[in-house]
Amino acid sequence: MINFKNKTNPLKKGLLTLAVMSSGLCTVTAQTGIKATTVNQVNNQQLNAFYVNNRTPLQKQYFTKLPVGSIKAGGWLKKALELQRDGLTGNLGEISIWLSKTNNAWLNKEGKGEYGWEELPYWLKGYANIGYMLGDKKMIAEAKFWIDAVLNNQRDNGDFGPDRKNKGNRDLWTNMPMLWCLQSYYEYSKDPRVIPFMTKYFKYELSIPDDQFLEDYWENSRGGDNMTSVYWLYNRTGDKFLLDLAAKLDRNTANWRQANNLPNWHNVNVAQCFREPATFYLQSHDKKDLDATYNDFKLIRAMYGQVPGGMFGADENARKGYDDPRQAVETCGMVEQMTSDQMLLGNTGDTFWAENCEDVAFNTFSAAFMPDYRSLRYLTAPNMVVSDSKDHHPGISNEGPFLMMNPFSSRCCQHNHAAGWVYYAENSWMATPDNGLAAQLYTEGQVSAKVGNGTAISLAETTRYPFEDQVAITVNTAKAVNFPLYLRIPEWCKNATVKVNGQAVAVNTSTGSYIKLDKTWKNGDKITLQLPMQLKVRQWAANKNSVSVNYGPLTYSLKIDEQYTRQDGRKATQGDSHWQATADPEKWPSYEIHPASAWNYGLLIDEQHPEKSIAVVHRNWPKDNNPFTNTNAPIELKVKGRQIPGWTIDQYGLCGVLPQSPVKTDKPVSELTLVPMGGARLRISSFPVTE
Repeated sequence: MINFKNKTNPLKKGLLTLAVMSSGLCTVTAQTGIKATTVNQVNNQQLNAFYVNNRTPLQKQYFTKLPVGSIKAGGWLKKALELQRDGLTGNLGEISIWLSKTNNAWLNKEGKGEYGWEELPYWLKGYANIGYMLGDKKMIAEAKFWIDAVLNNQRDNGDFGPDRKNKGNRDLWTNMPMLWCLQSYYEYSKDPRVIPFMTKYFKYELSIPDDQFLEDYWENSRGGDNMTSVYWLYNRTGDKFLLDLAAKLDRNTANWRQANNLPNWHNVNVAQCFREPATFYLQSHDKKDLDATYNDFKLIRAMYGQVPGGMFGADENARKGYDDPRQAVETCGMVEQMTSDQMLLGNTGDTFWAENCEDVAFNTFSAAFMPDYRSLRYLTAPNMVVSDSKDHHPGISNEGPFLMMNPFSSRCCQHNHAAGWVYYAENSWMATPDNGLAAQLYTEGQVSAKVGNGTAISLAETTRYPFEDQVAITVNTAKAVNFPLYLRIPEWCKNATVKVNGQAVAVNTSTGSYIKLDKTWKNGDKITLQLPMQLKVRQWAANKNSVSVNYGPLTYSLKIDEQYTRQDGRKATQGDSHWQATADPEKWPSYEIHPASAWNYGLLIDEQHPEKSIAVVHRNWPKDNNPFTNTNAPIELKVKGRQIPGWTIDQYGLCGVLPQSPVKTDKPVSELTLVPMGGARLRISSFPVTE
């Protein structure tokens, strides 16, 4: 069920070639002066004149991430960022002991202190970027407090951060996410301290003997994150030693190049680290490295990913025999998968990664939180009918209370979730090698960039995508400027159309491609992209012939009445959770969620012609601009089904394993309501089919 574009090869075109390709009808419309082309892959042989490119000998990128601060979110995405600011992300400093400013190793030059590991930079990389995007002075100042502490406390040998050791070796994992914080800060502020700081640190890393380098589990898995920072610096300084360090990182990182195995099956590591070979491919130019990343993605999903929502069933660690859609994934894993997708999109030019990023963001990530973003749960599954504080092991791979919405528990996700939406927004537009811009992830907002001959412009995007099918883009420029504008056509979309200033542009469109519009753009020019949505039923043959229902990019779940019970989250946390003594559970409540309606239904559905058995109901846009809730759902689907009495909550307190479809049941036909999967905190998203 992995829908790679190249049907002749299950690893699709990214494994065959990254050569320049373009296809489709090229037209010049006299009325609009537009040259319109369908492009399967952007030509990467040029170098963007205004943004940092990959230096030789690194592979030229297909798309370049714009500097932090270039994009401002709008619409529902801005609302999500504001909810994060006002919720757990923005106030985690008053809850998390790991963000305490007393006895914190991040504030000590020698790296000594009780509190100091991944939690601070995990949180900061999202928190700071939300502050930059929203222009929030309080958040920016708080972020700078921590950034200044890092920059001012570098040790004489170049090392920095908490002085953690494992078997006598320096544990460098803690520093990897902090490097990402420094990169964002530099792009936002241009603080001149950052470049020499990173240069000195990377010389320190290069000096560590290989047999003492990346030896611990986490750093050994995640060396690719370090490599990304090395290339970021190399592209700005050209220091050749950085290429030697990248090669050293690659040879000492866990082996993510195995044909039929992964070095470990921890869900976050898989989502975060499978990109490592493709990252080193930029330097090695060895297609086997690129192939390995595609193969890793395919392997985990072939074994544990026969489910909707873009992820796979690992709970914490994927286990043989546990591949039902009731198996879950960490919120951390969702964030890291989206991040990997965004990076791979730029490095490969392959729209497949944008598709997967949307799938995870819209259908899985948003459901991991309470609607107000003041608490989250560690694990979320496609089929999840209980979200409580009980221990569900061995039904899930974790021992402890991992399913409750809790601001006090699960310290990795408690901090790392912050980057999910803001990174998504920052990668919604990218610069192209021909000095243009590409719309990658459609969302309301504004992008400011230099294009064409260096003219500074902004594009204002208005849309309620993925709940509506129209995207309007308005050009704001002080003077006319010629540049190419690329519009991604999602793979699910047939018959996309585009207008410029109200006039239709004649261009053949194909799914999973770009419409390239070349024009001398003037102030006020308006582009209108129509992405007609269709119903689609996906069958998961490897998972009991279950089905899921899509309308456009959204997957739909059974609408289950959700009963919320308020709890003191401190009484149900995993063992290594800690919080500040003044943290107030009244201000930061936890919730159990139980079903208050039946959930064990199979669908009666025409899989080949779903429009004959499913009705699409459009509802008013929510007044609070937060569409990812059952109550607010702007679209519902009406479908018929039958209850399956034998499908119940099992001995582990979880949604029972799917019955084999088709299922015989004598229960009467019922009309069911399906709602967007991303707004359903309890959901059935993989359905049995009933006769």
